[in-house]
Amino acid sequence: MHPLIPFLCLGLTVTPALAKTPSVLVLGDSLSAGYGLKRSQAYPALLSEKAKGMGSNLIVMNAGVSGDTTSGGLRRLPRLLQHHIDVLVIELGINDAFRGVPIPQIEANLQSIIDLSKKRYPQVRIVIAGMQLPISGDDDYLDRFGAIFPKLAARNHAALIPFLLAGVAGNRALNQNDMIHPNASGQKILAANVWPVLEQVLQPSSVSGKAGFQPAES
Repeated sequence: MHPLIPFLCLGLTVTPALAKTPSVLVLGDSLSAGYGLKRSQAYPALLSEKAKGMGSNLIVMNAGVSGDTTSGGLRRLPRLLQHHIDVLVIELGINDAFRGVPIPQIEANLQSIIDLSKKRYPQVRIVIAGMQLPISGDDDYLDRFGAIFPKLAARNHAALIPFLLAGVAGNRALNQNDMIHPNASGQKILAANVWPVLEQVLQPSSVSGKAGFQPAES
């Protein structure tokens, strides 16, 4: 069986690229899945376009599932890891917070995702998408939730996107009517927030056994 078939069966977006081209798995929720939009408009697909614009090849596998939580992502991960990955982008946690999942449990689930990925691929590079609750208040939960992501990044020597929704959250022009999910223009900004971090991670010195981006065939 072709190694990409399991991902196609799962409904993931796979951007074709040359063999041995760096592979990126985006494990996320509706923000990555592109809720309310075409899958091609979600930021994971736009990351691949950015790479192509630089004359490079990059496999981006979008494993975003609307409504998913850290526990759901952890359950799905073993199947996803059947295909080799060089970089794992973790974009999960906000749905846990909406449900009031205890902070230690959210953190433990995210750490388990990292541990499982590193056990399967010891050289995998981890990128953590930081999130914040779109509300304000004095509840200690808000601050502790936002602190999970930089804490995990520091502990695991992972790259951090400080706030995935920077420049988008709260902007009516960049969100759908629910003011939670980015529209197509908002997704472009999400891609712009992710790309510099991903690009740095994909440098030759960052991905073991790879020569960084591979020149695209003409």
